[in-house]
Amino acid sequence: MDMKTKRRTAIENGDAGEDLVLTTSIGNADDIGPIVRHAFETGRTEGLINQLNYVVKKAEAEIEEMCKMHYDEFILAVDELRGVLLDADELKSELQSDNFKLQQVGSALLVNLEGLLESYSAKKNLTEAIKMSKYCIQVLELCAKCNNHISEGQFYTALKFLDLLEKNYLQNIPVKALKMVIEKRIPVIKLHIEKKVCSQVNEWLVQIRSSAKNIGQTAIGRTVSARQRDEEMLERQRTAEEQNISGVGDLVYTLDVEEFDEDSVLEFDLTPLYRACHIHDCLGIREKFREYYYKNRVLQLKSDLEVSSAQPFVESYQTFLAQIAGYFIVEDRVLRTASGLLVADQVETMWQTAVAKITSLLDEQFSHMDSATHLLLVKDHVTLLASTLRQYGYEVGPLLEVLDNSCDKYHALLLEECRQQTIDVLGNDSYEQMMIKKDIDYENTVLSFNLQTSKILPAFPYVAPFSSMVPDACRIVRSFIKGSVDYMSYGVHTNFYGIVRKYLDKFLIDVLNKILLDTVNNGNISVSQAMQIAANISVLERACDFFLQHAAQLCGIPVRSVERAQGTLTAKMVLQTSRDSTYVALLNLVNTKIDEFMALNENVNWTSEEISEDGNNYMNEVIFYLDSVMSTAQQILPLEAMYKVGIGALEHISNSIVSAFLSDSVKRFNANTVMSINNDLKKLESFADERIHTSGLDEIYDEGSFRNYLVEARQLINLLLSSQPEDFMNAVTREENYYALDYKKVATICEKFKDAPDGIFGSLSNKSAKQSARKKSMDVLKKRLKDFN
Repeated sequence: MDMKTKRRTAIENGDAGEDLVLTTSIGNADDIGPIVRHAFETGRTEGLINQLNYVVKKAEAEIEEMCKMHYDEFILAVDELRGVLLDADELKSELQSDNFKLQQVGSALLVNLEGLLESYSAKKNLTEAIKMSKYCIQVLELCAKCNNHISEGQFYTALKFLDLLEKNYLQNIPVKALKMVIEKRIPVIKLHIEKKVCSQVNEWLVQIRSSAKNIGQTAIGRTVSARQRDEEMLERQRTAEEQNISGVGDLVYTLDVEEFDEDSVLEFDLTPLYRACHIHDCLGIREKFREYYYKNRVLQLKSDLEVSSAQPFVESYQTFLAQIAGYFIVEDRVLRTASGLLVADQVETMWQTAVAKITSLLDEQFSHMDSATHLLLVKDHVTLLASTLRQYGYEVGPLLEVLDNSCDKYHALLLEECRQQTIDVLGNDSYEQMMIKKDIDYENTVLSFNLQTSKILPAFPYVAPFSSMVPDACRIVRSFIKGSVDYMSYGVHTNFYGIVRKYLDKFLIDVLNKILLDTVNNGNISVSQAMQIAANISVLERACDFFLQHAAQLCGIPVRSVERAQGTLTAKMVLQTSRDSTYVALLNLVNTKIDEFMALNENVNWTSEEISEDGNNYMNEVIFYLDSVMSTAQQILPLEAMYKVGIGALEHISNSIVSAFLSDSVKRFNANTVMSINNDLKKLESFADERIHTSGLDEIYDEGSFRNYLVEARQLINLLLSSQPEDFMNAVTREENYYALDYKKVATICEKFKDAPDGIFGSLSNKSAKQSARKKSMDVLKKRLKDFN
């Protein structure tokens, strides 16, 4: 019981607390929504309703108590209100009376007031109409000015008026019809202006395209002038350096600066383009104009890149390249000054298109060219185009690479042209020593190619050791070097001396040297011609150093650097070999001619009954011929070459004499024949001794060295005329007196030797005659040689 009582008490206390909260909230006009929501959420709605009923009852009790408290005051108030109502009725009657009187008095004034108000209304309408008319007049004046500017081509000013109309006037135009007309005309006018501006741009595009060639030619001409100035400056610098190689004095360098204004040199008007660009900006269609301009310029570029097949490329390449140069100079100016009309990527795309087309065109045209001159002219103009456009920031590497790829083709054509020139020079050569009559001719022919053998100026007329083909060939080589340097200049390679040197070697070896060798080996030249060719080759060999220095100078390499490198052309060694081959050919010709004179089998009576004290006539002819050959050789050939010719001819004569004794056509010979040949050999030996002394060869070579090359013939004759020929088998004697003789040859010759004249009964008389001691000794030698073999 106690627990239940406590729980009920707690609940009642709790309900009392909630009643107090609800009552307080209602009294304060607070929101009781949360209390209601809480009651429904907790399922205590019945308690809430009871509480609300309690509150209602409590409020009704308070109202009833308050009405009882103020009842007397309310009765008094009602009485006072009834009094006020009576007073109001009286006041209303008075007001109606006063109003009637006022209406009677103010009716006339009211009529006047209505007239006045109408006048004020009319005045207001007129003022508004005047204001509207003035506004419309201003709008129409602006329209008229806009039309005038359009008719005068002042589109930018017209657009400013249109913009003014559209922004400041259009929305405030009071006349709807006028407003609608203007609203419709503004887009039409803008479209008209756009078309007009595009028409002007089209005219400018046509004009600038026709001017591009002149612009390109002017720019390329400026590049040519700058290149010439650079070359002149480098030439002056090289000259000054060469003059100061010894180190005497200080080198003085001067810098020549020539100022020029690019725009004054390359004048072309971009005003129409700037105007069009600005107008399209004002129209708000700049991007559209950018696309329009770029599209039309790309079309023009494609048209410019087309080469007509009706005209040869060598006649149109200058115009073609100048047009391209002018085109991209204009585009560079547009990129830099036209406020974003072009972007760098667009210009780069156009340039790449042009480069691809130009490189393809050059490859095709170069492949069809058969003239080195034409190829060089095109190459020079391409490098000028590259140098010109490089100044404007264009990447010209691919153009120069095309030229580098055609280097072999150009040099092949150049080699062929120089080959034909060299063939013509050799074909027209007289193969006679060149006579120079004046010092200016000496300078142009000898000094200009460093062909002089002495620093002392000779007396004139001067007979040079070479023929006219040498300076002519040197001129061809010099022109080849210049052609090679001209092609390699301003290309991919900055240091191209090695390349020029390679092609120079190729020309000297494969062209000049080969033609000279072919001339020598074709067998249609005489001894004098072969001798002159040998002399010419010696001079050309010496000129190789000049060719190398000249190539280095044209390549911008100091000559002293080449000299310090101690490098030489491979062609110099090849020419030395060819010179030696020419000496061999010369010697063969000399020996062939000597064989014609000697013909010992025909000119010698091998069984003569008497001794020819003066020798045989053929030897006089041989000596005379040798004397003329050696005299000519002494004039034009080096002493070494002259010596080789002399010893070769004498050795050949010696071999010919021995071969004659060995010949199958000579069945036998006697002592008279040997003595006659001995006399011939003595004359030849005397000539050899005299020639080696008069030519000065004895100062270089051993005394009697010419005679030494007759040793085999001399020892054979000495053996055949010896009183004791059997001493040949003595080792000591043979080593001293017969070292040049061969056993087998001696055996064969001795078998043919019959020491008696070949009379009709010679053989019978020999049988009965007593053998001489020499014959006995010879017989002993024959027997011992037979046993030895």
